[in-house]
Amino acid sequence: MFESFGFEELTARQASVWLGLGIGVLFGVMAQISRFCFRRAVAGPLDERRSAAGVWAAALALSVLGTQGAVSMGWISFEGHRFFAPDLPWLAVTLGGLAFGAGMVLTRGCVSRLTVLGGTGNLRALTVLLVFAVTAHATLKGVLAPLRTTLGSATLSVGETASLAALPGGTWLWAGLIAAACLAFAALSRARPRDLALGALIGLLAPLAWVGTGFLLYDDFDPIAMESLSTTLPSADSLFWLIASSSIPPGFGAGLMGGILAGALLAALTRREFALQSFTSPRQTGRYMAGAVLMGLGGVLAGGCTLGAGLSGVGTLSLAALLALAAIALGATVTVRLLGEANATSSGSAAPQARPAQ
Repeated sequence: MFESFGFEELTARQASVWLGLGIGVLFGVMAQISRFCFRRAVAGPLDERRSAAGVWAAALALSVLGTQGAVSMGWISFEGHRFFAPDLPWLAVTLGGLAFGAGMVLTRGCVSRLTVLGGTGNLRALTVLLVFAVTAHATLKGVLAPLRTTLGSATLSVGETASLAALPGGTWLWAGLIAAACLAFAALSRARPRDLALGALIGLLAPLAWVGTGFLLYDDFDPIAMESLSTTLPSADSLFWLIASSSIPPGFGAGLMGGILAGALLAALTRREFALQSFTSPRQTGRYMAGAVLMGLGGVLAGGCTLGAGLSGVGTLSLAALLALAAIALGATVTVRLLGEANATSSGSAAPQARPAQ
């Protein structure tokens, strides 16, 4: 469709940077105001988990409905997409999800939340993002790639059931069940209506990105990848572009990451929440670095982060995405218990540094 717009000096890839930037700014602003974070929903302070989970559930409901609506309109198709490979790399997805979940507990924030925090002046978050991006790139194309391919070779043939849409009842039964369950939970979560509304709008950004890259910017002569909200591949691509921009052009992911940082900065300055924060001890630094490595490795193995495999992936009704999100949640839950933080509250002393990561 892109060629019908009549642009002569703007390619589809260049346009995707601007699309990513715009979506990223919207996400950054809304995520900063609502404190949108999957880690806080499953392993945060006990007195905040339910409301945080409600906001995340509202986002997931709209992501599912919006994405499947776009599919039913014929705007996008996930045929051939990696989420729907007939051979499910179950070992890589499971271990990757567990590692990512453990990592986001150690860093006290999922990568999307840490990106938002980076825009508010949190130097810990920015350092984690750098280590995360390096590790993700090393797992995709560097020294850790053999580990990825080895684990990825353990597959389970799922055929057409790679999508819930192939199960009895079809697309709208399963999309409706997921959305209804999420909306019911959100309504009972006691989250503030403003935050629930922002969560729902965040959820709509996922189908907006799918449609933008897969339909509006589709160009037969210069095709680009269909992408949505994510941080794993965009972080790795952004790092690669930053160090080799003379030979590697930016894409949707670079625009998205830059937009999230800019949007969070805008919200933080407007709300007077900008503050420089750094590490307080070598022990804390080691904890965050370990978490960054686990998330970088785990995000690639699982096929995405809490945004890529979670919010965007589950919206496609992908079995692989559902497995990844479940493994991330399990990894976070187990890790927080092993660290003795399961009974922490936002005002308690068990996790004195949890508040800045929210």
